[in-house]
Amino acid sequence: MKPLRIAIVGYGKIARDQHGPAIAGLPRFALAATVSRQRSGIDGVPAFASHKEMLREMDDLDAVAITTPPSARYAIARDCIAAGLHVLLEKPPTVTLSEIEDMACLAESEAVTLFATWHARYNSAVAAAAAALAGERIASMEIVWREDARKWHPGQQWIWEPGGFGVFDPGINALSIATAIFPGPLFVRQAELLYPENKQTPIAANLSLASPSAGGDMPVALDWRHGDREAWTITVRTETGTEIELSEGGSRLLIDGAPVAAKGAGEYPAIYQRFLDLIDARQSDIDARPLRLVADAFLVGKRTIVESFAD
Repeated sequence: MKPLRIAIVGYGKIARDQHGPAIAGLPRFALAATVSRQRSGIDGVPAFASHKEMLREMDDLDAVAITTPPSARYAIARDCIAAGLHVLLEKPPTVTLSEIEDMACLAESEAVTLFATWHARYNSAVAAAAAALAGERIASMEIVWREDARKWHPGQQWIWEPGGFGVFDPGINALSIATAIFPGPLFVRQAELLYPENKQTPIAANLSLASPSAGGDMPVALDWRHGDREAWTITVRTETGTEIELSEGGSRLLIDGAPVAAKGAGEYPAIYQRFLDLIDARQSDIDARPLRLVADAFLVGKRTIVESFAD
């Protein structure tokens, strides 16, 4: 079978570290091009300065992975879908809900696959946690997502600009796992968003979630100011007394304190295998629930100004 020729649009750190190796590990994909402002890429693979230049000069592409900052993805994806290409979107898929809805309609009309990925869901323990919670009524859920902005996004000023998401850039990973494992709908009841006085997006957020499937509190604490106390943990207690703890971003699972073995290919290899399966089935996978929760947090959130942040 002839490999699918795929391009990476936005060839930066996440593309080098994750997308490129995942593509190289699947024989059914062949990396055919990269796009970045600096024309950086891989030796022997054509590199372009813009997606428009790539689309003009290459007529044998099958798919693209878009790994740019979120604000650029909608326009790029529209052009690629209109060119008949299957599209994989790094998370979050777009800046607004209107953009992803329009993109989904265009993909359907052009009969191409659109895959809005949530890489944290593909950690090995997430599916096992979802299975353990299926059909349960939830007594409580607590999410603690703390990390260091300087470590994970050094010098990337776009995260602090409107449309850059701020602490919700990592925090949406937690919400993507929560919406995958929680046995029912989730809503943002209250929110407090903490903005450094020198930034346009929040550096921390405290949310209170609610659901008809839950009878107790469901707090969410997101914070981007923790260099030595990072944590990525979701703890769920059912009304029958079972406790589920997902830690290390979804890669480690405890049920009632006992570790549960869970094996998988890894986040990005699993994402690209899923992309292949969707293309073969002529289907799309567009789940906007994590993005919707972020949008709701901004709608209902109280804005609190905190000290400046030097990054």
